[in-house]
Amino acid sequence: MSNNKNIFSKKKILIYGLGKSGISAYKFLKKENEIFLYDDQKINNKNVRIKKKILSYKALIKKNFEYIIISPGIDANKCKLSEFLKKNLNKIHTDLDIFYSIYNRNKIITITGTNGKSTTAKILYEILRDQKMDVRLVGNIGNPVLLENKIRKNTIFVIEASSYQLDYSKLFKSNISAILNISPDHLERHKTLNEYIKVKFKLIKNQTKKDYAILNINNSYIKKTLKKNNFLSTIIKIKKYIDSQTLKKIDNQYFLTESNRENLSFVLEIANILNLKTKYLFKTLKKFKGLNYRQQEIFKSKKLTIINDSKATSFSSSVSILKSLSNVYWIVGGLAKKGDKFLLSKNNCKDFKAYIFGYDKSFFEKTLKNIIEYESFTNLKHSIKKVLLDINNNKNNKHKIILFSPAAASFDNFKNFEERGKYFNNLIKKMNYVK
Repeated sequence: MSNNKNIFSKKKILIYGLGKSGISAYKFLKKENEIFLYDDQKINNKNVRIKKKILSYKALIKKNFEYIIISPGIDANKCKLSEFLKKNLNKIHTDLDIFYSIYNRNKIITITGTNGKSTTAKILYEILRDQKMDVRLVGNIGNPVLLENKIRKNTIFVIEASSYQLDYSKLFKSNISAILNISPDHLERHKTLNEYIKVKFKLIKNQTKKDYAILNINNSYIKKTLKKNNFLSTIIKIKKYIDSQTLKKIDNQYFLTESNRENLSFVLEIANILNLKTKYLFKTLKKFKGLNYRQQEIFKSKKLTIINDSKATSFSSSVSILKSLSNVYWIVGGLAKKGDKFLLSKNNCKDFKAYIFGYDKSFFEKTLKNIIEYESFTNLKHSIKKVLLDINNNKNNKHKIILFSPAAASFDNFKNFEERGKYFNNLIKKMNYVK
């Protein structure tokens, strides 16, 4: 279950960033270590013990720590402690490193990629759970990795890992690693696409001959990186997505889109490595309904389908569903991603119309000009009203699709994509469209 050589024991440790991840690291380490805490923001935590541990900037820079545990949301180049961190780069670790130092004898399956991580991790979790295995869904999708308890030898961890989580990890390794896809994302943090790719491939770099890496070589960035490097792990290449015969057996409309066939291909490869019985696996897949705000059907009739894909925070994510749809009324906009590109041609978008809203309207107008017919609106509510008006005025009998897939971050008007997705659903309900 655990490795006796725990390097994070009886040490002087600074935990930087007091969100979910940082607080979970504190709770996990506090018994055996001298812990100090710091956050760039003023923390209003009611816990007296935590308050006492929070250092001021002046007090912190005078201290010498053996380890610095940095939270995923901290950008070491743009934070208040950037100079301090530069001097102590070798001491920086993450909650993933702590986790691995303790639970390295457990089966660890880690999913990363630009799009589809959450869905793939959730499908895999449900399959293993339905086969009565002790499985934990952690990381970017669930609890922080250090919050799980009652861990046994046979406990399996399914981890969704973002680039932020992998960025400063040094020790973390996974028995089975999957890189679903890569497209330009989070460049405001990673600066260049090459750096972003490098962070994603950290997941493979530390693996040994006993480990498996599943890679989508339909993706040019993954294919090129694989050619340039010699990795020790057993490489399984995803060349083709799930065939139509397998889809018929599963009999679930959810998996008909290209992106979900991609996710499913990875799940089945992992299931094969784990020697899972297909019969029981298919039972789980037949009833899988997807995750909220990820290509989620919230209304369906003979004439109209409404899809909430608020999780789509980049063009590549939106394109993955647009490719499989026709007669689309596409609601798009928010905070544009640095370096983001729209890779569909005018011919692919003949029956699309875009309804643009949000902070970066001009970016979306410029990008979609001469490709898709569009209108711009002051906010999301106004764009929805116009979509419904256009649909009512369109007298053809074709099945119509309202797709809310913003292709942008939500932080111009919302805390996160969940809040944005919920707001969209509420607007639709008020307009008497309910599932």
